[in-house]
Amino acid sequence: MRNRTRIVEAARAALAESHLVRLNEIAKRAGVGQGTLYRNFPNREALLAEVYRRDVEELVAAASALLVEHEPVEALRHWLDRVIDYAAIKRGVLAALEPVAWQDDLVAHSHNPVEGALAHLLDAGKAAGSLRTDVDAHGVLLLIACLGRLERDEWESKARLLMNVILDGLRRQDADR
Repeated sequence: MRNRTRIVEAARAALAESHLVRLNEIAKRAGVGQGTLYRNFPNREALLAEVYRRDVEELVAAASALLVEHEPVEALRHWLDRVIDYAAIKRGVLAALEPVAWQDDLVAHSHNPVEGALAHLLDAGKAAGSLRTDVDAHGVLLLIACLGRLERDEWESKARLLMNVILDGLRRQDADR
């Protein structure tokens, strides 16, 4: 299990840099042989799917944890920052996985939990009176999805700025900023 975790973490790090990463490079980064990598993941798609699943699980779990630590708007801000970080990796994973992702319904299975986590954060903000009551998680995800149109070289300079614009639009106009 330790090797499997190291392999997934190495793949995550490599994918943050480029989606064109080779399995032998991931094995080297993880400090394991190629045989160990293939015993844990029979092919590239299986490894990338596991990276994607774990990222989604962590993103979903973060919503509740952040609400324990922060006021709803700050929890949402921190969660959206994680979405930005996650999206940088996700681009690489989905680009590498694309034909398999749709066959396996991998993307479809991740959408509902992410939408549920966002709804939880939005509901907390609405209950606290700090977020608009006329928006829902689906609509916010549509806005966030538009960030996917950014070119890779624009991502660092524009993604957080545009996410802040989305967050500002979610705040109630009469709420303290």
